Amino acid sequence: MRHQAIAVIGGSGFIGSHLVNALVEAGKHVRLATRRRQNARHLTLLPIDVIEADVLDPVQLASFVEGADAVINLVGTLHGGRGDPYGPGFAKLHVELPTKIVAACEGKGVHRLIHVSAIGADPRGPSMYLRSKGDGEKAVHASASLAATIFRPSVVFGPEDSFLNRFAVLQKLAPVIPLAMPDAKFQPVFVGDVSKAIVNVLDLDAASGHTYELGGPSVYTLEQLLAYCGDVVGRHARIVRLPDALARLQALSFEMAPGVPMLTRDNLDSMKVDSVLSGPLAPELGIDPASIETIAPLYLGNASLRSKLDLFRASAGR
Repeated sequence: MRHQAIAVIGGSGFIGSHLVNALVEAGKHVRLATRRRQNARHLTLLPIDVIEADVLDPVQLASFVEGADAVINLVGTLHGGRGDPYGPGFAKLHVELPTKIVAACEGKGVHRLIHVSAIGADPRGPSMYLRSKGDGEKAVHASASLAATIFRPSVVFGPEDSFLNRFAVLQKLAPVIPLAMPDAKFQPVFVGDVSKAIVNVLDLDAASGHTYELGGPSVYTLEQLLAYCGDVVGRHARIVRLPDALARLQALSFEMAPGVPMLTRDNLDSMKVDSVLSGPLAPELGIDPASIETIAPLYLGNASLRSKLDLFRASAGR
């Protein structure tokens, strides 16, 4: 079935901005929901409809998805507060929102839903992030009428990412970097490949009901990624591997500081699960994933120009 009118939730962020461009290039008619139009100002030159809406409000959400052929949900957070089984921010964005999206789609006759989750999502996972992502997937699977597809990417890299860019800036600014969870494993995937995979299965009937993992060609430890960013920017800080007790103390201190924390105890708990593919990429995704070594030098080389601005804007929650 051809899906032409696409409603994107969470489309003004890092992944969403790239995906919206890919959807437009594929000839789709895209509408994007945002709380404030200025959040999507970098996309306003594209032929898309930017609609101010509170997607957590069922009435506004239903109005937003009405008439769409498919809905794509990209909303997620790494910082949702603390609670049992997860904090209120995780509950609101990872569980309640997908539940409301499913209800809105069912109520307005939208039959196609793509939901972006994360590798390791599990209602019984070791972190609030992973548990809430797992419960969000359960909400999507609960619908009998939706043709739903779930994507589980590893950490996503590309221009404007908050992962490799931050490491590059730290290498420039800090003579010593105390590193928590240095042996945590990741399989970084290029944001362009994530976008391409979503676009490729959007109209694929056989993708309904499937959950796809997304990762790049190589697995790295956190320490290897940090060291690689040093290679690219031409400066290597001394990396100090923190034992678990000191890592948790470091994370707690970040949580107590103003603004969005650089690291939380829940992030540490998430990294207990390797963010790597459990098997080969599905061929129907149609991607030959790009490597960090091919893409990252094209944008990390400018890290010195952005340095403090990028790092501390991110920490302040911009």
